[in-house]
Amino acid sequence: MILARELPKRTIALVLAGGRGSRLMDLTDRRAKPAVYFGGKFRIIDFALSNCINSGIRRIGVLTQYKSHSLLRHLQRGWNFLQGAHNEFIDLLPAQQRVNEAFWYRGTADAITQNIDILRAYEPEYILVLAGDHIYKQDYSLMLLDHVESRAKVTVGCIEVPREEATALGVMHVDERRRITDFLEKPKDPPAIPGKPDRALGSMGIYVFDAEYLYKLLEQDMHDEKSEHDFGKNLIPQIVTDGGAIAHPLNLSSIPPTTRHKPYWRDVGTVEAFWAANLDLAGDMPELNLYDKDWPVWTYQEQLPPAKFVPDERGLNGETSNVLISGGCIVVGSNIRRSVLFSNVKVQSCCTVTEAVIMPDCVIGRGSRLSKVVIDRGCTLPEGIVIGEDPEADAQRFHRTDKGVVLVTTDMLDRLPSA
Repeated sequence: MILARELPKRTIALVLAGGRGSRLMDLTDRRAKPAVYFGGKFRIIDFALSNCINSGIRRIGVLTQYKSHSLLRHLQRGWNFLQGAHNEFIDLLPAQQRVNEAFWYRGTADAITQNIDILRAYEPEYILVLAGDHIYKQDYSLMLLDHVESRAKVTVGCIEVPREEATALGVMHVDERRRITDFLEKPKDPPAIPGKPDRALGSMGIYVFDAEYLYKLLEQDMHDEKSEHDFGKNLIPQIVTDGGAIAHPLNLSSIPPTTRHKPYWRDVGTVEAFWAANLDLAGDMPELNLYDKDWPVWTYQEQLPPAKFVPDERGLNGETSNVLISGGCIVVGSNIRRSVLFSNVKVQSCCTVTEAVIMPDCVIGRGSRLSKVVIDRGCTLPEGIVIGEDPEADAQRFHRTDKGVVLVTTDMLDRLPSA
């Protein structure tokens, strides 16, 4: 009898964290997508890493490439609590041209191929490959158990998504036994789930392999000159053609178990999706529970004083509702509704802030009016600025999405004409 709690000890998790995240526009100008701030005090990668720890997987490699300094610093400061003496670790695996000095990481599969000597030295029985840029809670030990019991060559995590969102994902068809019969990577016209014309079955970018099988697969792919060396484009479709791929729906292992009829998973790969997922957390009863002590989200955080609310110079207090406010924040006599304030945000007096995601170390100048905005780290907004009310003015000064979310960065503010 196989016990789910035993399998994580025989597993290595590899978190793919080297992507550019270009759909997040200026938010990934200086940082990799997994290092982008999320939820008031976290980084996106914290969710995949926390799932590993909570699932009992304590041997983890993080593969980095694109603008990785912020991510590496975060991992070194916040994820150094594992015990090496007990064979627990997070290894940082930047692109080093270990296999071929002519190439950096050419694709998701090649990233692992170029570290295959390190991977073999770990001597795992199973390899769990994770995307480092999604928001969800999942017990990977249950997915590992599903993989072992099904005797699949690969087990692919999946979830139903709206068809219009599936263009950024791998999309699959499955039979009644959950065997994947077709797999398309980022199709322009995603095929619908039979009987559900508005839904598609999307890959979560999570794969479980038997280690020895993956080694053979990667070695074959490395010598294939026609391959793009990518899991979604090359390896998974090949295994599907061979009939060896099984789908693992998130509702079989999502956390908490009571919500498995409607599991939470978000690809926050666009400015609008990122803004919406953050604001979801400010709702009355958010689908993603950050207050669950049984499945905590770990992160690095500064030692900061509590958030503080004080009256303005006239002695008037502002009002807040449905707001996440992190440590070090000071709000002076301002009205804030349905927003997320990250660490060390200062909101000066007489401001009105609505549906705003404000990242760390920002200052919102006196009398500002903000609506439907994402403010990047370290921005100082001038007094009286209005953002989110005039679409034409917003588009001229900042980045405005088709649905009206306005992204503001320090570079954009520097280009504003001086008063």
